[in-house]
Amino acid sequence: MRLKPNSLHSEVADQLRERIFNGELAPGMFLDEVALCERLSISRTPLREALKVLSAEGLLRHEPRRGCFVNEVTERDLDEIFPLIALLEGRCAYEAARHVNDADLATLAVLHDQLQACAQAQQLTEYYQVNYQIHEAIIRLADNRWLAQTIADLRKILRLARLQSLQAPGRIGQSLSEHLAVLAALKARDAEGAEAAMRTHLLRQREALRDLARQQPSRLLA
Repeated sequence: MRLKPNSLHSEVADQLRERIFNGELAPGMFLDEVALCERLSISRTPLREALKVLSAEGLLRHEPRRGCFVNEVTERDLDEIFPLIALLEGRCAYEAARHVNDADLATLAVLHDQLQACAQAQQLTEYYQVNYQIHEAIIRLADNRWLAQTIADLRKILRLARLQSLQAPGRIGQSLSEHLAVLAALKARDAEGAEAAMRTHLLRQREALRDLARQQPSRLLA
């Protein structure tokens, strides 16, 4: 497939980013520049510009004299990122409570009804999708492009880990309760309450992931 000449490196970056997120380019994988150029029918220049973009986003790491590799997210990374994203999304909830109107609340209520239906049916994939829509709606209501951009950048790193916190026993019910607490605070226009509820939601997600990691059998015992 031949790419368009306009913004070529951006198109290449988009394609590589999607291949990273869908797991085709797995964490730790070496990126063979020659093979990628042949596959995408491009020269080395736009490819290297695209690799710079993805490196700046934290999706790739460049090792001198070795090349580029897909980044790997460690437990320490998660411990450092989750408190930060909880702080940022908490602030979004704070601002959203100050800006939300009745029409916004009606839309959020519908989304939360969908979320509850997914939880009751144990539909994890659908739950994740509605959960994402709710978080995005609250970020939009905050109306702060700097918050939105910073959160988006951190989310890209988290997507590398392919996190599945809802697989933790009882987590889907806990997550739903946490979302309903955020919604209740938004309905009350309680900015501080919305902020605290959102921060709790994100931090408990990290706790659920930590619990899942503990439940994984040691490969040394295999």
